[in-house]
Amino acid sequence: MPHIHLGEGSFPLWALVLWTLLGAGLISTVVYRIRKGGIKTHQIALAGIGAAASFAVFQLNIPVWGGIHMNLTGLVGIIAGPLLGALVALVVNIFSAALGHGAVGLIGANTLINASEAFVAYYAFKTLMGMEWDVFPASASAATLGLSAGSFLMGAIIVISGVNGSALPRGDLLIAVGGLSALNLGVAVVEGLLTGLIVQFLASVRPDLVGLTDRDTRDEPSGVTA
Repeated sequence: MPHIHLGEGSFPLWALVLWTLLGAGLISTVVYRIRKGGIKTHQIALAGIGAAASFAVFQLNIPVWGGIHMNLTGLVGIIAGPLLGALVALVVNIFSAALGHGAVGLIGANTLINASEAFVAYYAFKTLMGMEWDVFPASASAATLGLSAGSFLMGAIIVISGVNGSALPRGDLLIAVGGLSALNLGVAVVEGLLTGLIVQFLASVRPDLVGLTDRDTRDEPSGVTA
């Protein structure tokens, strides 16, 4: 799914500084929110599991149009929350860059992209569940929406930044990036369905892990009759 696979030096210096500062600002805000509001123990465990799974599937790269893959950031956002989801995105991108999967200078940009997926997926899932959707369609749709948002953000970052050494004018670059984003949208549907199956399974065995305890309790009969 969305991830800028360009090598070191592909972006101009001003773009590297801009995306790095924005990424650092996002992570700083996330850390502040976590320190202020606290975090539940089970969320930390889920985030750790999600980070391991995300990193593992992240490395399975299909060399098509610059490289496509799944990353499970939508799933991480749904089960661990958007704040921990952003931190997982940072960690996965750091370790991936260390293995040559993405440039070190693009960690800020890629963290923005992947964190946006976790944020959108989480809030979309909560919104759809609040509308009484079933777990599978809600989680599958939420993950697809999150990954789609990340795909559009990736395209915007590339087009805004430009690519050093590219002979393509900005209009042709926009077309090329649009094709890559469209390809990623197709992968988003597949990853969304996979996310839906995983979340549905978790909801069937441990609904509290996906924040469904309150809804289940609300649906139970109270035992009081008129």
